[in-house]
Amino acid sequence: MIYLNSHTWYSLRYGTFSEEELCVLARENGVKNLAVTDINSSTACLQFSKIAPQYGIKPLVGIDFRNGNRQLYVGIAKTNQGYKNLNDFLSVHLHKKTDFPEEAPNLEGCYFIYPFKEVLRRNKTTFKTNEFIGISIESIRKLKFSSYKSYTDKLVFQQPVSIRNKRDYNAHRLLRAIDLNIVLSKLPKEEQADFTDRIYTEEEVKLAFTDFESILENTKRLAENCKVNFEFGSNLNKNLQTYFGTKEEDAEEIRKLVKKKLLYRYPNPSFSTLRRVIKELQAIINLGFVSYFLINLDIIEYAKSKNYPYIGRGSGANSVIAYILGITNVDPIELDLYFERFINPNRSSPPDFDLDFSWKDRNDITRYIFERFPNTALMGTYVTFKRRAVARELGKVFGLPKANIDKISARYFKFEQLDKLEKLVIRYSRYIQGFPNYRSVHSGGILILEKPVHNFAATFLPPKNFATIQIDMHIAENVGIHKFDILAQRGLPKITDAIEIIKENQPNVELIDIDEVNQFKEDPKINNLLKTGDCMGVFYVESPAMRGLLTKLQTDNYLNLVAASSIIRPGVSSGGMKAEYIKRHRNPEKRKEAHPVLYEIMPDTYGVMVYQEDVMKVAHFFARLGLDDADVLRRGMSGKKTAKGQMEKLENKFRKNCRVLGYDEELIESVWTQISSFAGYAFPKGHSASYAVESYQSLYLKCYFPLEFMVAVLNNGGGFYSVETYLQEIRNCGGKVQAPDINKSEHSTIIEGENIYLGLGYLKELESKTIQRILENRNFFGLFNSLEDFIDRVKISLEQIRILIRINAFRFTGKDKHNLLWKALFILEKNKSYTNQEKLFKSQSTEFQLPTFEHSYLTDAYDQLELLGFHLIHPFKMLKHKIETRTRANNFKNYIGKTVVIYGYLICIKRTRTSNNRMMYFGTFYDYEFGVFDTVHFPNITNRYPVHGKGIYKCTGKVTDEFNYLSLQLHSIYKMPIKNDPRFVSQY
Repeated sequence: MIYLNSHTWYSLRYGTFSEEELCVLARENGVKNLAVTDINSSTACLQFSKIAPQYGIKPLVGIDFRNGNRQLYVGIAKTNQGYKNLNDFLSVHLHKKTDFPEEAPNLEGCYFIYPFKEVLRRNKTTFKTNEFIGISIESIRKLKFSSYKSYTDKLVFQQPVSIRNKRDYNAHRLLRAIDLNIVLSKLPKEEQADFTDRIYTEEEVKLAFTDFESILENTKRLAENCKVNFEFGSNLNKNLQTYFGTKEEDAEEIRKLVKKKLLYRYPNPSFSTLRRVIKELQAIINLGFVSYFLINLDIIEYAKSKNYPYIGRGSGANSVIAYILGITNVDPIELDLYFERFINPNRSSPPDFDLDFSWKDRNDITRYIFERFPNTALMGTYVTFKRRAVARELGKVFGLPKANIDKISARYFKFEQLDKLEKLVIRYSRYIQGFPNYRSVHSGGILILEKPVHNFAATFLPPKNFATIQIDMHIAENVGIHKFDILAQRGLPKITDAIEIIKENQPNVELIDIDEVNQFKEDPKINNLLKTGDCMGVFYVESPAMRGLLTKLQTDNYLNLVAASSIIRPGVSSGGMKAEYIKRHRNPEKRKEAHPVLYEIMPDTYGVMVYQEDVMKVAHFFARLGLDDADVLRRGMSGKKTAKGQMEKLENKFRKNCRVLGYDEELIESVWTQISSFAGYAFPKGHSASYAVESYQSLYLKCYFPLEFMVAVLNNGGGFYSVETYLQEIRNCGGKVQAPDINKSEHSTIIEGENIYLGLGYLKELESKTIQRILENRNFFGLFNSLEDFIDRVKISLEQIRILIRINAFRFTGKDKHNLLWKALFILEKNKSYTNQEKLFKSQSTEFQLPTFEHSYLTDAYDQLELLGFHLIHPFKMLKHKIETRTRANNFKNYIGKTVVIYGYLICIKRTRTSNNRMMYFGTFYDYEFGVFDTVHFPNITNRYPVHGKGIYKCTGKVTDEFNYLSLQLHSIYKMPIKNDPRFVSQY
């Protein structure tokens, strides 16, 4: 049997099963020819074409073109060119967001099938050579009484396949209701599939078409004429093959560049360095990866021409050629990084560079890549239905009250106590969980291909207007499409912005070149920040967990920081290797407990596996696997694709070699278990080293220019902590935080000397156009000298000026904000006609005699809370009652092992689950003098004493010391009441 109109779950919010499940269904029903034709999508075509032959099915590929849910025609690719043409046609309409024409386009290498219902609706009587009328099981009865039964050569069997059974049909209807955002009872018939849209047995089809056997013959001929072939395999590479046009030119260019730049990186290269350079060059050229290096270098050179900061990282940091060319800034020889981790003869996929740019610059980098290289697209991805989210959606579809939906979504229920509809929500949320929900864009993947992107799939156009392929990276890799990683981060612009702010605020100061990282590595003041965990705002090392780790390790050098960046990862922690590394690092005697062979292999990490490369080292030196095999083992352990059966062979080889070397079974099993549990979650050493370089750059700025650095942090979206926390860090560094000021503030935060003025953009309800008017007027006509002057010059509503007055932005006038509010009300109510034209004569405002208003710091604090989301006063001034103790975090060293009571203002709380799935917390607090302390809330404490958001808490617990890292193991924690809002007593 032949089916020409099948849907997978990539017919989003319509289909109900995967490509593989479709193949299983087809095989069970004896289907030998099957076309995947998803609705306005070619996502499933590649994966389906790969797996269908394994089920004895000839795969056909096409697209079901619809406007809304109205099926116009189904396009089937006759050839690979036809498949590309279908993708071209689909992509044009997806990009422009326009409806498809009712008449199918004239595309070479394609068949088009009009469903019988559409033919009848349009009374279509003329058909091109490649156009047919689709007859389903349902429509065959109508055909018998229609004039179209005489169109013998144009009739084909077109049975839609969207469901398998009643459960699928119910799920389909629920998906359609979610898509349309309506309750199920209001789902229109025309917006859903028919229950008959499924596969029938061969006997059922033949019986239905007894009088129309020619239809089945026509369908068979059509299927036989379709020959679309995709190449699949691990050795494929469909990326741009050459940079200059020929591989010879590319090879000559990379040799010249390496020769030219070698002495800059290595002024006096050793013989071993030169030998490695030659070895790498030969491997890169022989494996055909030269174009990959030259393309990445091209992107980097463009960034440099624009003075865009960047970081090259990933396994690319293991390449000395990448270091010499300037793609990365990590010396792999200094760090003993294996080139085989990056490229080896067993690796068919291109090398992996991750290029990080500022979040401000990445769009321009992406634009450049699209203009520079012809066959380019962003990598797509699919966001799937998550259990809680789909439960919430289904609750709405069934019309449940919000309280019931919240209960189900939060999982606060016992299944047997739910009503019938609630149980249906649970059952179908479990069924739909994992279905693709909507298309999105991969976080950083860009395709630069040798041939047109539409050879593989259609593209859509997300909001940033860069064409994005409809397949994800896993499907893409099946046909040899390997992404370039162009990523964005906020750490880099913090550095560049801080430098600009320093030059403006301290024009005479002498700045060290930010690329002189070696100078920073040797600076004891900078290293002391690491040692004490004083890293707030610093890229990658500011979180409480990292601050604690740095303190435990007493980190005071670059290599130590590189190790810490990897130790923090889950694989190292969960395997117990983090604790073991800390013990051996702090206590040299503990290093003797390491196995002699492992200690000899990894002396820098005391015989503990810390980096991904350590898997290679252990496999190579401990089990005597070749470096190529060792990297394949590392990749397999990391979840990367390897050849079928390859991992089993390598495990057997690993164990066999270990036995030959005389290791006992217990040791072999222990080392193998460590590798298995660790490799998938560890960082490559080069990756950690790249991050450590950026951390040192940030540390230099924080150490010597803390105020300017923290302003740059704020203006780039902060980081791990809240705005309020970064503002307190500014105060801790001697800065004076000022509320927005109409004559000082810009849209973002600025610094003048030691004064930091919050940006007008922090005022949540202040409109962008209002800010723009204020700043433009001030820039053109100078500072405002009074409230009246401001109102005369800036078009503003009473609601908007009320925000500015309440935040005290007119404090330069010296007048109470209550008086200013009344004055603004009188002036704006009197003159409601606005003009953008400057007034020639300013009218004299009338002075009114107003009563004296009561004012307090609490009024300001509550206004700030409402308008900014945080207040600017000392948090302990908000307390309703006096605190009973003045215990400070810096006194913990005097109370180790003892119980103390301390009051803390919550900075952040991390919720996590124990191995037995119980909830526990890790908290971070400020004490009265803004010293930071951390708390541990074990599950029994978490259950008895929940933490309810921001505020001051009375914390009682035992001070614990773990390698000089002091924290509080809580016995109890209570949130303290604060003073009432005075505005509700006396409003203005």
